[in-house]
Amino acid sequence: MSSLKTIVVQVTPFVQNASIVICTQTNKCAFVDPGGDIDTLLDVAKSNDLIPEKILLTHGHIDHAGGAQELSNILKIQIEGPHIADKFLLDELKKQGQMFGMMSENCSPDRWLDEGDVIKIGDVKLDTYFCPGHTPGHVIFYNKENKLALVGDVLFQGSIGRTDLPGGNHQELLESIKNKLWPLGNDIEFIPGHGPNSTFAQERATNAFVADSILMNN
Repeated sequence: MSSLKTIVVQVTPFVQNASIVICTQTNKCAFVDPGGDIDTLLDVAKSNDLIPEKILLTHGHIDHAGGAQELSNILKIQIEGPHIADKFLLDELKKQGQMFGMMSENCSPDRWLDEGDVIKIGDVKLDTYFCPGHTPGHVIFYNKENKLALVGDVLFQGSIGRTDLPGGNHQELLESIKNKLWPLGNDIEFIPGHGPNSTFAQERATNAFVADSILMNN
């Protein structure tokens, strides 16, 4: 099993889960969805003697991507993701930030991601899955060895992502969950964009939006 460790830091007034994915063999790390509070994220990395390697984005909303460009500029590391369909959101991050009283820079990823792309952080590999619905270009990251998924705002404990924002599509989101997440296996633990971790098994049994008993009738 690859030596993967995660540290979750809640950032921004939206209490977003910014994850630091760490390869314990090399101490290299990636910041996933650094929406803001960059000083806090940098302090966590420094206090754990981490070597920042890249920034990963699941989608283009301010609470997930708002600090990405600033962090990239400070650390001189690349931004990877999301899918190019979220470019319209990343191009307006500064405007999004002004709406919510948050400082932000528009973001230009060094690499757009798509289904099947593999991301390496030291010796750790993450597979990319294209999961639109919350936004048109949402992706999730999955580590097979550790049965761990970072799902952004696709799925939460007991809920799913909003689809009433620009580019959202409720039916697409349900299909992403059913066709991309569930086939990974019931025993997968996931880190959502907000709230506590859960497992696919728990959500398939109890989630009021995507439990098996609900989706069977969808």
